[in-house]
Amino acid sequence: MKRFAALTFATALSIGIAAADTAPAPVLLPKNDYANPANWLCLPGRADDACGRAKEDTTVVEADGTMTVKPFAPDPNAPIDCFYVYPTVSLDPGVVSDMNPGPEEYSVIQAQFARFGAKCRTYAPMYRQFTLTALMARQSGKPMAQTVDPKQNVDDVIDAWNYYLKNYNHGRGVVLIGHSQGSGVLTQMIKSEIDGKPIQKQLISAILMGTRLAVPKDDSGVGGDFKTIPLCKSSTQLGCAIAYASFRDTAPPPADTFFGKVQDPAMKAACVNPTALGGGEGPAETYFGTGGQIVNASTAVEWVKGKPIATAFVSTPGLVTAQCKMDASGVTYLAVIVHGDPKSPRTADIPGDVRVGGQVLPQWGLHLIDAHLFMGNLLDIVGQEGVAYLKANPAH
Repeated sequence: MKRFAALTFATALSIGIAAADTAPAPVLLPKNDYANPANWLCLPGRADDACGRAKEDTTVVEADGTMTVKPFAPDPNAPIDCFYVYPTVSLDPGVVSDMNPGPEEYSVIQAQFARFGAKCRTYAPMYRQFTLTALMARQSGKPMAQTVDPKQNVDDVIDAWNYYLKNYNHGRGVVLIGHSQGSGVLTQMIKSEIDGKPIQKQLISAILMGTRLAVPKDDSGVGGDFKTIPLCKSSTQLGCAIAYASFRDTAPPPADTFFGKVQDPAMKAACVNPTALGGGEGPAETYFGTGGQIVNASTAVEWVKGKPIATAFVSTPGLVTAQCKMDASGVTYLAVIVHGDPKSPRTADIPGDVRVGGQVLPQWGLHLIDAHLFMGNLLDIVGQEGVAYLKANPAH
């Protein structure tokens, strides 16, 4: 239930549902000191931080049940940077989290971000996000008093971003990565700090998972939430955005979906397919968590009949493909197609549906595993974008 609450609250923030309980005069807290390394979950070269200690080795399970272990190795000399904002995971007791990382912050880094260390230098600031505790109190009918400005999360991340630019970036290209609440925060930061400003030339791409980014219905390329940042159409395109929300193709978004639609009737929710940026259907390079990374799948999976998985992740080549779709009402989503064979020793299905009381809640789709489904594809894209950026900017 805690994990479902995390997704509920993160999505509420990303899709514009009220993020604060009614309270008189909420205030911003004093600014964080991002010169303090303790306020960063990940900084390059730290073996004991959330990225440095993450276990990323993966068991690759082929359709015939063959298993091989794929070790993970970060690149200490990666030529570009990645800046990550994590989703709602904090179990702190107040409405707004503190700046002391717990197991949940370490887990989300392992699930969604540390693997990017193979392609880029990794930066992940702590920030004062809205907590699971406050959400669960609201859901129980006993909301906590909101004394902190609901923009605290955005302001913290902007402060971290500006410190990163001044002290760590040194003119390098950067990929922005977020999920759910993190994607919503990054969207606001991009709008105020990057879109149409000189720093935009260093934006390699923005990967905004599990959100609904407004773009024009006419596919003109720019407009909506971002005025000058288009959607990515290829892995060599720079300064573009990848945004999506994933659903099973057999369970598309219902009428009351939390994703796939935006308020402006002239706009639609962006869907950029990491498996085929140019359009169509492509194979998903999955990295499913086998332990407690960010949120466990809602149902247990035996990945290979009678055989345990010893690594923190499992990859299933050929099991999943994906394609962006739009329904008759204009709802856009990334349709996930599972190609399982019940006769194979490998699992014929994937986990990831949100369940409460044993019932699947279709409004959420596969939000639990937005990152896991396409992690390999995103890594490939970031790697190719990095090459394109260095070619276009040889001085860096």
